[in-house]
Amino acid sequence: MLIQVSPADVASCRYAISPLFEVDSALRLITGHGTVGVLGPWVRRMRPLLGDLRRAEPAIGALISLFRREDNADFLHPPPSGPRRSFADELAEVRATPLDRARAELELNLRGHRAPPAYARRILDGDDVVDRLADALQAGWTTLVEPDWPRMRALLERDIVQRAGRVAAYGWAEGLEGLDPRVTWTAGGDIAIRHRDTKRYRLVGGGLLFVAGVFTGLAISTHPDRPFTVAYRARGIADIIGPPPAGPHGDGLGPLIGPGRAAILRALAAPATTSQLAAQLGMSLGGVGGHLAVLHRAGLVARARTGRSVLYALTARGESLAG
Repeated sequence: MLIQVSPADVASCRYAISPLFEVDSALRLITGHGTVGVLGPWVRRMRPLLGDLRRAEPAIGALISLFRREDNADFLHPPPSGPRRSFADELAEVRATPLDRARAELELNLRGHRAPPAYARRILDGDDVVDRLADALQAGWTTLVEPDWPRMRALLERDIVQRAGRVAAYGWAEGLEGLDPRVTWTAGGDIAIRHRDTKRYRLVGGGLLFVAGVFTGLAISTHPDRPFTVAYRARGIADIIGPPPAGPHGDGLGPLIGPGRAAILRALAAPATTSQLAAQLGMSLGGVGGHLAVLHRAGLVARARTGRSVLYALTARGESLAG
C-alpha cells in the first residue's frame, strides 16, 4: 500500500485513543487472533479469566465468533474522535446502531467465515443483537481492560504527545520512525505500508488519523465514509504488566537512589508528566512530584512546559544512570 501525502496532510493529522478498540484487541489476543509479542505475560495472566467471562456473558462467545482479519462489523468499533473519549461514550454509540445496519454488517462479517456455534448464531440472529454484543464489550472492558486503564491511558497519551510533536516539527519521516517495521517513508515522498491491500491512496489534505493502542497491532482503515486510519501498538507497552524492569544485572539502581526514583528514571525512557508517571507506576502524585524534584536537582531529569502540561525527560546524565 502507498499513501500519497502533501504538506497540508501534516497539519491535518489527528491522534486518538479508543478504549473500545482496546477491548476488542484484548479479546483477540487472549483468543489467539492477534500478535502477542511482549504482552505474553499479560495474555497468560488474563487467559484463565476467559472461561468465567464467557459463562457470565454468553454474548462474549458470539463476539469472538466474528473475529477475522477483514470485513468486520464496523458498528462494533466506531472511529475514535480524539484522545479523551470515554469507553461509556463509545459504547453508547454502538448501542445506538440501527438494527438493519447491524444485520447488514454482521452478514458481511460472516460471509465466507466459519459458521458460529449454535448458541452464538441465536444471539446474532436475535432482535436484541446490538445490545447483546454491547453487553459483551462491556463485560470485556470491566474484566480485561478497566483495572489497568489509568496506566494504559497514561502510556498512550505519552506516545501521542511524542509522535504528534515529531510529525509537526520534523515531518513524516521522523514522525513514522518506530511506528511499525512495516511502515516506511519512501524517497518519493509517500508512506509505504507492507499490507495485503496493494492499492495507492491519496489523502489530498485530509491527513491521517493515528490511533495509539496497547493491544492492537498494525491496522489500516480505508473505508470511504471514515477517516483514513492507522492504528498501531504504542511504544513501552510492556510497562502495563508492571513497573519497568531492572537491567540485566539486577536492580543496582534501587539500592543506590531508592526504588521509587529508580522506577521513575526507567519509566522516563519516554518523556512524561507527573500524572502520567503516577498512573503508570501506581504511585501518588505527591510521591512522584517529590522524587522528580530530587532527580531534577541532581541533574538527572529536565522539565519543559508543553501547553498546560510539564513534561519530564531524562538528561544525558540520567540516561547514563538509568542504563
